Amino acid sequence: MKRFKSVFLSVNMPKAIIALMLVGLFFTGDMQAQKKSEGNAPVFTQFVYEGNDPVYNNYPLNSDEFYNPILQGCYPDPSITRKGDDYYLVSSSFAFFPGVPIFHSTDLVNWKQIGHVLDRKSQLKVHDSGIAAGIYAPVIRYNPNNYTFYMITTQFAGDMGNIVVKTKDPLKGWSDPYKLNFEGIDPSLFFDDNGKAYVVHNDAPDRGKALYEGHRVIKIWEYDLENDQVIAGTDKIIVDGGVDISKKPIWIEAPHIYKKYDRYYLMCAEGGTGDWHSEVIFVSDDPKGPYTPAPSNPILSQRYLNPERDNFVDWAGHADIVETPDGDYYAVFLAVRPNEAKRVNTGRETFILPVDWTGEFPVFENGLIPFEPKLKMPVGVVNKTAEAGFFPNGNYVFTEDFKAEELDYRWIGMRGPREDFISLAKGGIKVQPFATNVKAVAPIASLFHRQQHRHFTATANLQYSPSSEKDLAGLVCYQSERFNYVFGLTAKGKQNYLVLQRTEKGTSKIIASMPVQTAKTLTLQVTAEGDEYRFNYSLDGVNFFNLGGRVSGDILSTDVAGGFTGSFIGLYATTGNDAFPNIK
Repeated sequence: MKRFKSVFLSVNMPKAIIALMLVGLFFTGDMQAQKKSEGNAPVFTQFVYEGNDPVYNNYPLNSDEFYNPILQGCYPDPSITRKGDDYYLVSSSFAFFPGVPIFHSTDLVNWKQIGHVLDRKSQLKVHDSGIAAGIYAPVIRYNPNNYTFYMITTQFAGDMGNIVVKTKDPLKGWSDPYKLNFEGIDPSLFFDDNGKAYVVHNDAPDRGKALYEGHRVIKIWEYDLENDQVIAGTDKIIVDGGVDISKKPIWIEAPHIYKKYDRYYLMCAEGGTGDWHSEVIFVSDDPKGPYTPAPSNPILSQRYLNPERDNFVDWAGHADIVETPDGDYYAVFLAVRPNEAKRVNTGRETFILPVDWTGEFPVFENGLIPFEPKLKMPVGVVNKTAEAGFFPNGNYVFTEDFKAEELDYRWIGMRGPREDFISLAKGGIKVQPFATNVKAVAPIASLFHRQQHRHFTATANLQYSPSSEKDLAGLVCYQSERFNYVFGLTAKGKQNYLVLQRTEKGTSKIIASMPVQTAKTLTLQVTAEGDEYRFNYSLDGVNFFNLGGRVSGDILSTDVAGGFTGSFIGLYATTGNDAFPNIK
């Protein structure tokens, strides 16, 4: 098996071709780098994240409205299911650990994160995966025939491939993975009311039958519920190319089957995950086809619209539909909100729209016109976002003082559990440094929070005394191991220094550095106004000074850095520092 130290994945490169690059491959990593360092460990005593996007200031909510997207920041490839009055939603997590964040709601407006589906090493083997590998496109389904929840996904790591896990209760944890015997990506389960089960997924055409670049197919298999495995020999291609193969449609993927009117509806993403993204639908009298495309496709897209429109939202697709107890329909899907420089720093976010399915085919309400930043709530729902544990939405302030018994679920690690490097300390949380730094394709000692706004401020209080230039602790703005900013405290001789390092395509340079006389607590801050980022510091927690001036957020954007994630803000420590101060 060949080994690759790194793979650069472009945002313009659709998931299917990346899947072909990644199946059977894994990234090398220095296993010794996963060990905790015996060096100094910083303590972070407080973290405050504040969003200030103009769109939320310009569009205040009325009492019967809520904001769209419902999950801001990097929550791509959403999938949703319902049991009774309870809705559950999951999204992709790539190489972050734990994996597959899962949310619960009873009204589709107010959501609480209840944990992660893949929260232990036996389920998630991403320790040597690049950030654009790991977990892709999870699908969650409830099977009323056996009262069981399933989550099926593709894990490009640890020789896993396509896997499924299951549980009777999402609040009580999930099984270890069952490896599935098929290639391809984006698997989804369908449970028919007669008790039969099926898996559909994206795959390459049969060998020698690819007609053009981006030609993909959708396959279906019968699924054995007793053994949690596809049934050998039952696979069949049910869509070849897309809606109209004569037009050479690209990257048909993310398939889901729904049953209505005693017929079977196959909904897929088409056009790649960038600015030609869309959602299309087909219908059949049998789950195994043949499937006929709807006369009007796509049913969801923003690709035909004026690129200079207000409140610009793009790349819409990868949708999943759920029926409410009252017989209404809603769909969740991904889209992006570029900043003023057309950069996608917040990544693919989770949006929602009502769906009218009173006719033969589902109609996404306003799904083909410019999206509005807010929606009318379902009848009888009260907006409680950011209250009583419900996930925040719009502009908000998140304050973490690290005094709770359990760490908030929004904090995540990279390639390994948070518990491997964090512990409670007096007044805050201790981050035990690893010998790896942020450029490593290995676990790193950084506690991450998503960038969820285009305009934001993130501030952290740090107690730390570096021993040498190999020691550093502070903030990192992280899009990947090859694209990031490091802003932290290190030492040279007996002098402490603040440094700001920019890494682009794996090559690093020091933007600025300065000697600093630190008091007991050093406050570090990053602010963004669209594409302009500033890194500030304070010695007294009140008066802030800038280091490095205004710098571009270009390297934190998906369109520049590639891959499928947004930008993350990390509380970071290392004894393998390579951000050395410039000393004249």
